[in-house]
Amino acid sequence: QVQLVESGGGLVQAGGSLRLSCVVSGSIFSRNAMLWYRQAPGKQREWVATISSGGSTNYADSVKGRFTISRDNAKSTVYLQMNSLKPEDTAVYYCRPDWYGNWGQGTQVTVSS
Repeated sequence: QVQLVESGGGLVQAGGSLRLSCVVSGSIFSRNAMLWYRQAPGKQREWVATISSGGSTNYADSVKGRFTISRDNAKSTVYLQMNSLKPEDTAVYYCRPDWYGNWGQGTQVTVSS
């Protein structure tokens, strides 16, 4: 059974930075593309970023140039470095392998103006 544990969220002022982590167990981590999503209050969950098993990355236009996704296969962990945060980045952030249909508990990010 896959377990996803997201952490690193918090309250930050606009313009600040946070680094999210997601530890994955129960899956062959190094073979999976990993995705970050987010869900703001009252909105649908939206895709944020993807990193392939080979390290290629893609980003939603709304975060391109500000967020960086990375992975450490030895630690079965995917990261999301978030810089120049904006109030509209406020959301619960989730990660998952590309093939997996369930979600972890997420981590709350709140950006104050």
